[in-house]
Amino acid sequence: MGSLPSPRQVRARLRRLRQLQGPSEVLLFVRVVAVALAVPLFVRLPLPRQAALLAPRPRPGRAKTPGPGAGRRDPEAIDRLTRCVALAQDVGRPLVRPGCLTRGITLYWFLGRQDDEIELCFGLGHPDESPTFAGHCWLSRSGVPFLERTDPTESFGVVYRIPAAAP
Repeated sequence: MGSLPSPRQVRARLRRLRQLQGPSEVLLFVRVVAVALAVPLFVRLPLPRQAALLAPRPRPGRAKTPGPGAGRRDPEAIDRLTRCVALAQDVGRPLVRPGCLTRGITLYWFLGRQDDEIELCFGLGHPDESPTFAGHCWLSRSGVPFLERTDPTESFGVVYRIPAAAP
């Protein structure tokens, strides 16, 4: 986990909170941190149990309600959410862990409740032609990697997938 940050580093990280724009984004950030803090607990569970806890269940007779920071086709809302997740991973260290698991699970928690095409994928592979196996977690929308800088399917094969709506 590494050493604790110095007081100077803590102050510098906390100054980054000024990037939050308005009360709604502050609330979204707090919700993101709460989910991100729970990720280490989620990843200790068997994958089917993770799916049962993470995937939203359709409620009979109730339409999906818009949540803060997420929206099926609202690029601005998705951008706000991804910025809040990145900020939480930076400011919240060492309590909020960096990496694809925290990012993927947290984004899935919010986006999966708004977009029935979002899936959370877990893969194994040899990135950068490395001889050792590595794992990666990413979002997929309609079978295509979503919010990724590079296509993870070029290096990682999907081992497990959590759909947006639990079966």
